[in-house]
Amino acid sequence: ESKPDRLLVLKVLWNDFLVCYSSRPLLCWSVWWALSTCGYFQVVNYAQGLWEQVMPSRHAAIYNGGVEAVSTLLGAVAVFAVGYIKLSWSTWGELTLSLFSLLIAAAVYIMDTVGNIWVCYASYVVFRIIYMLLITIATFQIAANLSMERYALVFGVNTFIALALQTLLTLIVVDASGLGLEITPQFFIYAGYFALIAVVFLTNGAVNILKKYRKPQDPESSSQ
Repeated sequence: ESKPDRLLVLKVLWNDFLVCYSSRPLLCWSVWWALSTCGYFQVVNYAQGLWEQVMPSRHAAIYNGGVEAVSTLLGAVAVFAVGYIKLSWSTWGELTLSLFSLLIAAAVYIMDTVGNIWVCYASYVVFRIIYMLLITIATFQIAANLSMERYALVFGVNTFIALALQTLLTLIVVDASGLGLEITPQFFIYAGYFALIAVVFLTNGAVNILKKYRKPQDPESSSQ
């Protein structure tokens, strides 16, 4: 492949990138996708370390594998139920993301602080169900108005950003060269991370709704 051809491909990709992310709804869902997937990977990767601290495996029978299986199964059921949800995502999408991000933050916080293995398991199941539900909605909302090629580009960019953020979060929170925190403070930070996502989308969603409801009144006010 010649250099001009490679430059042409890069130019097309860049133009597609600008077109895709110039759409406010797509940008909103993509930002949530990247931020939440980063936090999701962190919680999933370190959950068993938290469970080991709450209930050491040498002292009692553990059901970590069963919890993973149940959470995956219930998450699949929730994904199936998405098709029956009737909601104006363009209007209420950001507030919905805010509400469920807050629920995720609460689930992670409870898992971190209660100190009961069964509560940890239940909170983890709720955490995974909510994430799988929302990531399915986000995927559909992003893909609905994109060609297959552009969807593949957005999927790749969002996933790359999520993994880059996860790497950064790991270096800061987990790695010895950063804070090097124990597992319990780590999960407190992850809960705060999702709470921050909730606040960002709550603020943005509220502003968006106020703008939408004020628009019909503008012609009347100007005529007066």
